[in-house]
Amino acid sequence: MKKSLPILTPAESEVMQILWSRQAASVHDVVGALLRPVAYNTALTILRVLEQKGYVTHEPHPENARSYLYRATIPPGPVRVNHTRDLVERLFEGKADELVSGLIESERLSRGELEALRAQIDRKLGTPSKKDSK
Repeated sequence: MKKSLPILTPAESEVMQILWSRQAASVHDVVGALLRPVAYNTALTILRVLEQKGYVTHEPHPENARSYLYRATIPPGPVRVNHTRDLVERLFEGKADELVSGLIESERLSRGELEALRAQIDRKLGTPSKKDSK
């Protein structure tokens, strides 16, 4: 069985968003891209922890031999799936329908977003959606 990834902290998630959007980034790039002020050493520690968790790898910076470029080793899709599964297990006792119901009831979803969700459910059930049958 495949080992699941460790869950990311909020700060680690912020750094991963930067790496996913930029493909590669130095510690200075990460510090500059974060929405809140963070010390260089703090960003470096987060990147090192992410590397230990298997989310990130580093290589020498091609333009500066004294620094490194960090890259995500895992795309966002599998990370999101892993975190969603963890959330369903921990907070919803494995009941994904309760999570979905809660999101539909509490979030401000547009008609278009709700129709897209309906189409996804119809595809999963193998039934044509109203949009498909027109």
